[in-house]
Amino acid sequence: MQCVRSRLFSSQTRLLPIRSFSSSTISDSDLVVIGSGPGGYVAAIKAAQLGLKTVCVEKGSTFGGTCLNVGCIPSKALLNNSHYYYAAKNEFASRGIKIDNVEVDLPAMMKAKENSVSALTGGIAGLFKKNGITSVHGHGTIVTPNQVIVKNNDGGRTTINTKNILVATGSEVTPFPGIEVDEETVVSSTGALSLKEIPKTLTLIGAGVIGVELGSVWQRLGAKVTAIEFLGNIGGVGIDLEVAKSFQRSLQKQGMKFKLNTKVLSAERTPEGIKVTAENKKGQQEEVVSDVLLVCIGRRPYLDGLGLDNIGVAVDNRGRIPVNERFQTNIKNIYAIGDVIDGPMLAHKAEDEGIICVEGMVGGVPHINYDCVPSVIYTHPEVAWVGKSEEQVKAEGIPYKIGSFPMAANSRSKTNQDTDGLVKVIAHKDTDRLLGIHIVSSVAGELINEAALAMEYGASAEDIARVCHAHPTVSEALKEACVAAYAGKAINF
Repeated sequence: MQCVRSRLFSSQTRLLPIRSFSSSTISDSDLVVIGSGPGGYVAAIKAAQLGLKTVCVEKGSTFGGTCLNVGCIPSKALLNNSHYYYAAKNEFASRGIKIDNVEVDLPAMMKAKENSVSALTGGIAGLFKKNGITSVHGHGTIVTPNQVIVKNNDGGRTTINTKNILVATGSEVTPFPGIEVDEETVVSSTGALSLKEIPKTLTLIGAGVIGVELGSVWQRLGAKVTAIEFLGNIGGVGIDLEVAKSFQRSLQKQGMKFKLNTKVLSAERTPEGIKVTAENKKGQQEEVVSDVLLVCIGRRPYLDGLGLDNIGVAVDNRGRIPVNERFQTNIKNIYAIGDVIDGPMLAHKAEDEGIICVEGMVGGVPHINYDCVPSVIYTHPEVAWVGKSEEQVKAEGIPYKIGSFPMAANSRSKTNQDTDGLVKVIAHKDTDRLLGIHIVSSVAGELINEAALAMEYGASAEDIARVCHAHPTVSEALKEACVAAYAGKAINF
């Protein structure tokens, strides 16, 4: 027995690496932020700037959450570069630019995307260091209202004692019942950002923001894209329906197909590809077969393993955390912002909530006007809006008037050969105060911020109409729509 035991320890265990898992304690922090997405990392920086000793817990290996790693940032890189390819292949000749044999180098395009992500996530690490923020990589669990225990990614454990806790854990992809995602042929938004080859055919379950953006990427690169949408419009909930129709016409002109008012019944793998069975509102069933299926029916709050039930933090029936105007949960030193609370799941909304939340912790008066939070769909043309849609003002019984101006009548859009879209302004019929502004244009995502600023300051349609806008610019279309709203007629249409 002596010899056997000796051989086991001497010949085998020497080959195994010795691992030790460390435990540490951070005992005097003022704030622990759980999550480093746009809301979390911005809140942590603001808290540190306000003098709070701040710790940020991030379960991933890099900062930035979904937005920077597998959401907003990589999708915009692909949208931008795929548009350049599409324009070179389909539009440059009409602009007097001749290019032969335009080809996609997908690995290079993916590398450019990854470089953008790396630069920005690394930038957050630099900002944390600059502002003296302690970061811990691992999964954080709230064990008491004043303590978070982190299971570190390296196998160790960190205990953090704190005065306040801010939940900024964001959201995750909503699964489709009965459809298993493998991120290769049946993909979520994450897999759709990293396909290894351009599919010949792509089916989208959902024609909301994520669906049309990622569908646009692969359609531009050569895929035939079909979107199946349960609603009667594209663009998701909240989009103005007139704008949605204009938007749909633009995407259809580019080759994208839509099946609206249609629900997906099932999806299965077959030798021919992924077969989706769907049914329209008339009860008629049809099958769509494609190389790749993208499931994009929305997102839900991510609270897994956070420990909220252990300490009694309330969660509603949709998995969201109710908060008051200071973003406090029912436990007053535990706060929540961003996708885990009510409201649109938008990075910029989370950022503003993060700043306002920590300002409130040090005695500030929190205020955010959710009516002035803009939304953008980054296709080409882009779609952006702020405030109420026409359907909303009708439902609320608000007297209103509309001013509209087509991009086809805008001089800059004409010179750019980029005339798809319009600006639609909704103003109060009696006071002329702006209620909502909706834009379809190649630069809608930039232009909407002028509209948001005007609405935040309570501007009327006449106020924008009487501001001198540079000529020729696309922004003149917003001015003209406001002229139409307050005066009844635009000048150049």
